[in-house]
Amino acid sequence: MSGAVVPPDVDVLVPTKDRPVELATTLAGLAAQAGTDGPAFRVVVSDQSGPADGTGTASFDTPSAASMVRVLRHRGVPVELHRHLPRRGIAEHRAFLLSCAQADAVLFLDDDVWLEPGVLARLHTALRTLRCGLVAAAMQGLSHVDDDRPAERAHYAEWSDGVRPERIEKDSPAWERWRLGNAANGVHLAESLGLDARGGPVPAASTWRAHRIAWAAGCVLFDRGALLEVGGFDFWREVPANAHGEDVLVQQRVMARRGGAGILPSGAYHQESATTLPDRGQSAVDLRPL
Repeated sequence: MSGAVVPPDVDVLVPTKDRPVELATTLAGLAAQAGTDGPAFRVVVSDQSGPADGTGTASFDTPSAASMVRVLRHRGVPVELHRHLPRRGIAEHRAFLLSCAQADAVLFLDDDVWLEPGVLARLHTALRTLRCGLVAAAMQGLSHVDDDRPAERAHYAEWSDGVRPERIEKDSPAWERWRLGNAANGVHLAESLGLDARGGPVPAASTWRAHRIAWAAGCVLFDRGALLEVGGFDFWREVPANAHGEDVLVQQRVMARRGGAGILPSGAYHQESATTLPDRGQSAVDLRPL
C-alpha cells in the first residue's frame, strides 16, 4: 500500500507566452533547485503561446523546454502543464495560476528569469523566519553589471527589527525603493554587503538579509493565505485586458496587511528578452485602490 502523498512546501507558478527558449532556461534554473536542502516544490506552467484558438505549439512542448520538464520530473519534482486560452490579460493569467496552487507558499516566477542554486531555499527560509506576507528576489540584469548606480541604491534600508505591515503610496518617498531592483543594483548591493562576490562561489542559501521594498519584479514568494486574504488577482475583471502593474498592486496589498521584504543576495537573473506584452495600457495601481 503506497504512502500518503505529501503536498509540496512551495508551488512555483510560471505564466508564459511565446518564449520557448526563455521558458526552457527558466525551467533549467528550477531544476537546479531540486535535490538540495531546499523545500519540496511543484511547478505549474500556464502557456498562452501561439494563435488565440490554441492551434499552435505550446512553448513547453518545444524540445528544450520539454527536456527540462523531464529533468524536473526525473528529480522528483511534479510538473503540471496547462494551455490557458483565450487570453484575458496577465492579471487573469496569474489568477488562473493561483487557482491551481495547493501549497502554503507560492512563488510567482516570470518565464524569463533564471535562478541560481539555492534561491528557492533562501526565499522559503526567509518567508518562514520573517513571518510576513511575501519575500522577493528582484531579478537582476547583468548587462548592467558595470553600470554602477549608487544614487539609486540610496533608498536601501534593512528590516533590522522584524518586518511590519507597510502601506506604500505611489509617488511617496517609499515608492522610490523600486529602484533597488533596477538594472543590477541588487548585485552591487550584495557585493557591497559582502553577501556575494564576482567570480566567487554561489552564496550559501543560509546567507541573506531582508530589506524594505516598494515592490519587486520577476521572482516573488508569497504566503498563499496572505495572498488570498487580499483577493489575489481577482480584480482582473475590473481592469482592461492590457493593464499592467498587476503584480505591483498585489504585492502592495499584501505588504499593507502582512508586510514584505526583499532578499539579498537575489540570485535571480533576468534574461533581458523583449516583452511579450508590448500593448501596455493603464497600470492596475492607478485603476484599483490598495
